[in-house]
Amino acid sequence: MLKTGDKIKDFELPDQNGKLVKLSDFKDKTIIIYFYPKDMTPGCTAEACSFRDNFSKLKKKSVVVIGISKDSEKSHQKFIEKYDLPFTLLSDPDAKVIKAFGAWGKKKFMGREFDGILRSTFVIKNNKIIKVYDKVNCTTHAEDLLKDL
Repeated sequence: MLKTGDKIKDFELPDQNGKLVKLSDFKDKTIIIYFYPKDMTPGCTAEACSFRDNFSKLKKKSVVVIGISKDSEKSHQKFIEKYDLPFTLLSDPDAKVIKAFGAWGKKKFMGREFDGILRSTFVIKNNKIIKVYDKVNCTTHAEDLLKDL
């Protein structure tokens, strides 16, 4: 997993509307990129709603919020519409960016071990990681970030 101080290479992924978004589109902004396993699941919904409920506070700090999962653009559209999410979700079906950040690895769920997205968040400014969260509480994540920003 990437760590604080690491430089990030520019990347490009489609958003929920199919528009290609680059990291470099947000030059000089503080960016929160959070990786999550799957749209519409309980933990991921709680995390997304935590960002939604604190979005105005994050925006006041000039922070951009971006969620990334392997879900399709269409799945992201439904997720955004159902939960009124005011931020961008990017689709990474091949997990290229997910793996580049080190947010892919062994997971355990209901006694089964498998490879998947490791719920993690990176705070980035000027293509440099300024903070990494690899242990995330889905319901309080945005509040925890706000305290650190």
